[in-house]
Amino acid sequence: MTYSRFYSLGSNDRFLRNLHRSKVRRATTGAVAALAVAAGSILAGWTLGVSEARASEEQVVNLYSSRHYQTDEALYAEFTAATGIKVNRIEADGDALIERMKSEGANSPADVVMTVDAGRLWRAEEAGLFQSAESTLLDQKIPANLRHPDGLWFGFSSRARLIVYNKKLVDPTGLDSYEDLADPKWKGLVCIRSSSNIYNLSLLGSIIAADGEEKAEAWAKGVVANFARDPQGGDTDQLRAAASGECGIAVANSYYLVRLLRSDKSEDQEVGAALGVIFPNQDGRGTHVNVSGAGVAKHAPHKEAAIKFLEYLASDSAQQYFADGNNEYPVVEGVAANAAVTALGSFKIDTVNVSVLGKNQPLAQMIFDRAGWK
Repeated sequence: MTYSRFYSLGSNDRFLRNLHRSKVRRATTGAVAALAVAAGSILAGWTLGVSEARASEEQVVNLYSSRHYQTDEALYAEFTAATGIKVNRIEADGDALIERMKSEGANSPADVVMTVDAGRLWRAEEAGLFQSAESTLLDQKIPANLRHPDGLWFGFSSRARLIVYNKKLVDPTGLDSYEDLADPKWKGLVCIRSSSNIYNLSLLGSIIAADGEEKAEAWAKGVVANFARDPQGGDTDQLRAAASGECGIAVANSYYLVRLLRSDKSEDQEVGAALGVIFPNQDGRGTHVNVSGAGVAKHAPHKEAAIKFLEYLASDSAQQYFADGNNEYPVVEGVAANAAVTALGSFKIDTVNVSVLGKNQPLAQMIFDRAGWK
């Protein structure tokens, strides 16, 4: 490890011997001791400064990431080739990384924190794990609604929360918005994940922002009344359930559907082919989107390198790698998603700042609990 802030002071011995041999030798023992302590303090401060300066000069960025895609290898290699800055990374679940950094405190070696969903970015923000990154390039390239207002973190790819339906079982007429999921006409047809799922917390956070707490709670109760089964499994499980007829309607992030459509397994492709896709709220605020994002760590020992890394993620080539790694949408204007993602269709997005999704998370969980959403 190269993160130590202190170097050995053994090299100070010669200085101290010379000090004792000087005229100071004739001073009182107390004066000699005081001067020696002062000299040691000066040297300790100097070596500490050297250590910190060397740390800041290291050509490295330490990345704490909850992403684990093969395309990221090429992403990091390209950054190193372009800048000479090596990427060291630790990968773990987003919440686990947050807890790790909290325990490391000011001694954390993390320079950049990368995770998925604005809700988790908000959790890291609330834990005080970010510092503001001042970058004109990032402010220009990353849409204002997909980054923190104070530059604490930035979204580098986005995903849409879709409504899908079984094309043989459901006539989607009247199913145009998230709010429509609470319509009694869909009773016994809806499959969706648990209330503790971060994607659903963010979705409800967006509904709170659009409709207010009272209407958001009425919506949650209406959706619970329309459940085809108790919430279980992940987004892919909801898609499979809708395709099989266990339910008729499901809610899932766009990249889960694209994974099935791009799969080499015929059974996965059949699931995707059985489902119709709805981008909700196109006649109103637009479809709810979320982000994969990153920010500079609060105690980053290589802040300059960290900002360079974030700026690189906003480049056209990096956007392609970053988004393709999880079949998501690039956030930088002019960079296209892969063919399977664009085949889902174009859509209008909800332009509420995604930082609001995290801020509304605690209220969203209380609403879910009151609604009986397991």
